Amino acid sequence: MRVTFLGTSGAVPTTERNPTALLVEREGDRLLFDCGEGTQRQMMRFETGFDVGHIFVSHLHGDHVLGLAGLLQTWDFNERDRPLAVHAPAGTRSRVEQLIAPTGEQPSYPVRIHQVEAGETVLDREEYEVRAVDVEHRTTAVGYALIEDDRKGRFDREKAETELGLEPGPKYSKLHRGEPVEHEGRTIHPEEVVGPPRPGRTVVYTGDTRPTESVIDAADGADLLIHDGTFGDEHHDRAEKTAHSTAREAATVAREAGAKRLALTHLSTRYTGRGWQLEEQAEEVFDGRVFMADDGMRVEVPYPDSDREFTVEMLDRAG
Repeated sequence: MRVTFLGTSGAVPTTERNPTALLVEREGDRLLFDCGEGTQRQMMRFETGFDVGHIFVSHLHGDHVLGLAGLLQTWDFNERDRPLAVHAPAGTRSRVEQLIAPTGEQPSYPVRIHQVEAGETVLDREEYEVRAVDVEHRTTAVGYALIEDDRKGRFDREKAETELGLEPGPKYSKLHRGEPVEHEGRTIHPEEVVGPPRPGRTVVYTGDTRPTESVIDAADGADLLIHDGTFGDEHHDRAEKTAHSTAREAATVAREAGAKRLALTHLSTRYTGRGWQLEEQAEEVFDGRVFMADDGMRVEVPYPDSDREFTVEMLDRAG
């Protein structure tokens, strides 16, 4: 699973940071979370690909949605015919419709606007789901959790062959699917050669929010929590007033949730050039597992039982 940060700034862009957007790639699926101004250019710049079927909007503040019209229009120019689903908080349908067609023209391809509420499964796939998460902001808002299903246990081929005398073939597949097989007058049960289910991965994106118990619950054991970290300690009052979080508060949420990694995003322009200060404050609570997200940062999230490591790399920022 790969997460590319397309925009990591707070309410307004800077020369280094675009407004909020991030793209998650999973086994060929591309999912776009929020779509701030200039998102389509960031997708080109960091070569994420444009084959997106679902856009998940956390809330309708401009820095999270003003890129929608341009992106949808570009798809129109490129003769897209694949349907697009835009998921947004309940009660916002008419405003989303106005956002995606500011010229008064509707896209030539089907666009479905799906209004979502916290706790709802927004997207249900065979191997994963995307669930809306309750957050606390100063407007109607949700976060999103991408949760993979448990995977099949490992198949013990050596035991199947040497101890049970099973040759490779269809019986292997049946056992791995959880079905018993008959062999030489006896029944072989799946648990004899298949290990316990292996956990999938969980990535949680909060959008803009105060620290909440609902996010802690959603991020329980998450492989990556992407949390509002707009302010530093010195602007805690401002964070409360505007319904954002400080980096330290985000780290506390990650610690209480037992998350494996925390990405801070939505950095206020007050900290331009010194985001490392917020990272240091978060490190005091969630040591060694925090990073400040930057535009063009790509994160590889391995399976929990994989021998691969969690990696963070910066893509070419030229252009």
